[in-house]
Amino acid sequence: MSIYRYSEWDGTQNLFDLDKDELMDELARNLMYDGNMSYSLWKMQRQGMRDSQGRRLPGLQDLLQRLRQRRQGQLDKYNISSVMDEIKKKLEDIVKTEREGIQKRLDEARQKAEEARQKAEGDAEGLGSEVQDRLLKKIEDIAAQNLETLGNLPRDVGGQVKELTNYDFMDADAQQKFQELMEMLKQQAMQSYARDLTEQIKDMSPESLAAMRHLIEAINQMLEQRMRGEEPDFEKFMEQFGDFFGPEPPQSLDELIERLQQQMAQAQSLLDSLSQKDRESLDNLLRSMLDEATQYELAKLSANLETLFPSDHLRRRYNFAGEESISYNEALKLMEMLQQMDGLESRLRESQFSRSLDDIDENQVREILGEDAAEDLERLRNITRVLEEAGYIQRKGRGYELTPRGMRKIGQKALKDVFSQLRKDHLGLHRLNRTGTGTELIEETKPYEFGDSFHLHLQKTIMNAMYRERQTPPVKLITDDFEIFQSEEMTRSATVLMLDLSLSMPMRGNFQAAKQMAIALDGLIRSQYPRDTLHIIGFSSYARLLKKDDLPYMGWDEFDPYTNIQQGLQMARKLLSKERCNNKQILLVSDGEPTAHIENGQIYFQYPPSLRTVQLTLREVKYCTKQDIVINTFMLGEGQFLNAFITQMARVNKGRVFFTSAETLGEYILVDYMANKSSRLH
Repeated sequence: MSIYRYSEWDGTQNLFDLDKDELMDELARNLMYDGNMSYSLWKMQRQGMRDSQGRRLPGLQDLLQRLRQRRQGQLDKYNISSVMDEIKKKLEDIVKTEREGIQKRLDEARQKAEEARQKAEGDAEGLGSEVQDRLLKKIEDIAAQNLETLGNLPRDVGGQVKELTNYDFMDADAQQKFQELMEMLKQQAMQSYARDLTEQIKDMSPESLAAMRHLIEAINQMLEQRMRGEEPDFEKFMEQFGDFFGPEPPQSLDELIERLQQQMAQAQSLLDSLSQKDRESLDNLLRSMLDEATQYELAKLSANLETLFPSDHLRRRYNFAGEESISYNEALKLMEMLQQMDGLESRLRESQFSRSLDDIDENQVREILGEDAAEDLERLRNITRVLEEAGYIQRKGRGYELTPRGMRKIGQKALKDVFSQLRKDHLGLHRLNRTGTGTELIEETKPYEFGDSFHLHLQKTIMNAMYRERQTPPVKLITDDFEIFQSEEMTRSATVLMLDLSLSMPMRGNFQAAKQMAIALDGLIRSQYPRDTLHIIGFSSYARLLKKDDLPYMGWDEFDPYTNIQQGLQMARKLLSKERCNNKQILLVSDGEPTAHIENGQIYFQYPPSLRTVQLTLREVKYCTKQDIVINTFMLGEGQFLNAFITQMARVNKGRVFFTSAETLGEYILVDYMANKSSRLH
């Protein structure tokens, strides 16, 4: 019967395509908040992303979650205590076979004794009957003794094996089964230290165990040489013992050490995952399978490895909660898989700190999580490559930076996002069609004059010719007939955008919107009003000029809660004094009142604001007003003191005040900027 599994749609069911523009949009979103290129790229790899069609690229966190679920599935499937069940069942079968064999021997002996007795009835001496009776008596005595031994076997597995080791079996099949069990236990005992090596040995005969002991002695010698600072002859070792390692031998002593450590840790993890009773029973049982000389060399091997390379990080106790039985060999293989899962999880977690995917083994991801996960990892690795090949980012030292094309793309996205919100809010549609340099057409017309842009209104021009002289087609035109569209001249302006970068901006959720607005305004001016000038000043305790190319990387002042509007206005005024134009304005974006000022080269802080801070800030407002600089203020917060201060600013400067929010800040500023660009000439 087929089983179909259904899961909630999460966008990962369809193949994700690394589209360069959608990757760049995601990078722009990340940069808008943090401003750190390396972190923004890494965030895309860590969290993944969703494209415009709803398809989702899983990130490292998703791979981690998938890995943890896969591991938990194994833990919920198996009953690890059942590793002892295989041995118990074999012992039960051996005892059962032996009991049946004893009964069979007794039945055969009794039958022969009866046959001999009947045959001897005609024999005067009856010697045959006496022999069979004595033989029967002996068999019955041995059987009674053996049955008593079997009936008094210890309850623990180790004790049963020890008793049966010295037991004289009466049944050949039972004896053969016990020998096979002993072979299995000896192999498992060796697998606890070197599973790869025991897989190359066909049997656990004394000769094979002796050969294994010599191999372990040689490994110990190399480890002891390494501890003394000497370099062991690994090639000579492989010439002598290479056959033990099968088709994939280690290529160096370090690789051999790593293998042995992993396999010993797997066996120890298996023991650690058992209950204390089962752990002690299995450990004692496996140890009892080896002679003292072999136990000594194995103990020395374990100590040497631990001295050179401690393996605590490889050992782990797993909490199994399933019901399915599992054999010892299967359990060791399961421990190997769980160990690989732990290692992959560790590398995935470490990559989140190193911000590099180089240490993640794609083949291991494929083996543990499947082909889809390996392909997702490859896509995550290719994010930077696709962006770089698209010309959006480029190498800079050990990291990346935006290219001019990337800068333009971010500005276009910011502008698009602001106006898409504008249309959504029904505040007006803003088509920015450019005809010629610095003009926009309007519906009104005028007669053409020399020097005007020749934007002909064809219908009115023909009508003028018809009014001037009644004509039949073709209509003859003269210069006086020409009627052109009137135009609005885009007057050159200089703007300083003052951005509050104090700690309160991100804490109140305003920083990202302010940054997006700044990038959008820069993009608007670059694309639609190239003759205009834009300066950007960031301020908190101190004001500073920001490069427009650094806007995507702009962040807030994390440990700076103060607001120095005075110094920002002073810096803006000095910048605008150098501009040759009649339209000068300051766009002030803040969420708080002035709490810092500079006087005689000394910085002063106070909250609530001091009277002196307010006075010096308003003095800068007056200086700006005298220089015909308009200050339009966009406030992202409200309060009694703040409202009073802003009212005083507007009264002194005659600029406008907008109390807005993070959601509408960009709309207010961009619409206001465009509304103030046009001045009628005709």
